[in-house]
Amino acid sequence: MATFDKNDDNVVVIVGSGAGGGTLAHELCSRGIDVVLLEAGARQSIDSYVQDEWASFGQLAWLEKRWSDGGWRIATDFPNLPAWICKTVGGTTTHWAGASLRFQEHEFEIRTHYGEIEGANLLDWPITLAEMEPFYDRAEDKLGVTRTHGIPGLPGNNNFKVLYAGATKIGYKTVHTGHMAINSAFRDDRQMCHQMGFCFQGCKMGAKWSTLYSEIPKAEETGRLELRTEAYVLQILHDDAGKVTGVLYADKDGVQHEQKARIVAVAGNSIESPRLLLNSASAKFPDGLANSSGQVGRNYMRHTTGSVYAAMPEPVHMYRGTTMAGVVQDEAHHDTGRGFAGGYEIETLSLGIPFMAAFLDPGAWGRDFARKMETYDHMAGMWIVGEDMPQETNRVTLDPEEKDAHGMAVPRVAFTDHPNDAAMREHAYGRGEAIYDAVGAKAVYRVPPYPSTHNLGTNRMSENARDGVVNKWGQTHDVPNLFVSDGSQFTTGGAENPTLTIVALAIRQAEHIADRMSKNEI
Repeated sequence: MATFDKNDDNVVVIVGSGAGGGTLAHELCSRGIDVVLLEAGARQSIDSYVQDEWASFGQLAWLEKRWSDGGWRIATDFPNLPAWICKTVGGTTTHWAGASLRFQEHEFEIRTHYGEIEGANLLDWPITLAEMEPFYDRAEDKLGVTRTHGIPGLPGNNNFKVLYAGATKIGYKTVHTGHMAINSAFRDDRQMCHQMGFCFQGCKMGAKWSTLYSEIPKAEETGRLELRTEAYVLQILHDDAGKVTGVLYADKDGVQHEQKARIVAVAGNSIESPRLLLNSASAKFPDGLANSSGQVGRNYMRHTTGSVYAAMPEPVHMYRGTTMAGVVQDEAHHDTGRGFAGGYEIETLSLGIPFMAAFLDPGAWGRDFARKMETYDHMAGMWIVGEDMPQETNRVTLDPEEKDAHGMAVPRVAFTDHPNDAAMREHAYGRGEAIYDAVGAKAVYRVPPYPSTHNLGTNRMSENARDGVVNKWGQTHDVPNLFVSDGSQFTTGGAENPTLTIVALAIRQAEHIADRMSKNEI
């Protein structure tokens, strides 16, 4: 691994090492560009992962204080946990389930296709599916996505078999074991999946793609990357002309350092990235860095989610095998005849006993709750992933009083379902129940959304600077050498899990940055 001087103003500084930041680092380093990658968390490994749900949560999750506001049930059930994201090298790629789906064509143009929806802040992306397709191809190859590039699909576990039987019985056609960034055979120096289950706790086989043991080690091998762990970035710095000059960060002992930079790329997730921009306010940027539009922090999306679990007549042991073992895609299209705009995916999901107890019916206790939990080994489960509507009032702001251990304002995450979101969830609950009823479920449980794992928007892409924060390359409209490289740049959320699109955008962004740097345009 390289080491760079803190006064070296020719490096690219990347904040965050997850799907966006870790991929961007490798792509830039492979093009001969020096990168300092700052990660707030520690570096774990396949060996150090713990296969215990609560212990793993403490090892990987972002646990600093943040607050939930708004009309979502999370504000009551989990007021200090609006999002289930990670603070560790590799970011949430250590925790994700691996589902890797492309956006559909209309999902890049929802303002055009959906028209005016009251209360929704709809906007077309400044890029199209046709522009993204070559980068999706490269992302799928990089991640080793099953059912692409000749890679076989994963086997179906019992949870999938229940889903498949019920879904096909009620007429669904597009039902399979998914497009997963989990090796179905040895590939890219990573083992094949051994179907151990509990994928959220870090893949002990390394079969599931993560920047922790794929992109970051490859970047280090180039001699162009310095990874600094437990480096908590507090502020992005700029000169009198408004050009970014570096970042201020605190190390694990709380000692503050300045790292100079030619370019800064922010990839800290849809909560931490706007928080950092807002906390970088100055006399020149009184409302926060790159926020002349007032859109930093706004249009927070988390996908329309919820779960359906069913107690089946025979044992299922849904926790055996991959956590997200299959998908039904028949409802992912846009059809307002169902009573809402946009669409949703149905994906199998399993939780361990501790998380099932926490999320099945938050706050519940007593005989009825115990009866439900006693059916755990007979349970089959699914997760709803749908396109939620961007709303300006769904946003990340800074608490005016409360600070964290470094003196940085604590984020507040406000979210309330749009009526379109609620209508979609109700439809999806009904279809989920129908799937399980078709195969003889003894009981079916509607489970409310848990803390967000898909966090999108808050620094969205826009053609016009007045409508968003970054342009089609993730470059901020206001500051030419400041980029956003994570899911916060999403203009809309689509119905698909976001990681593949984040990676594809990072590959595309790296190409653009390298080209502009070679021409001395940045």
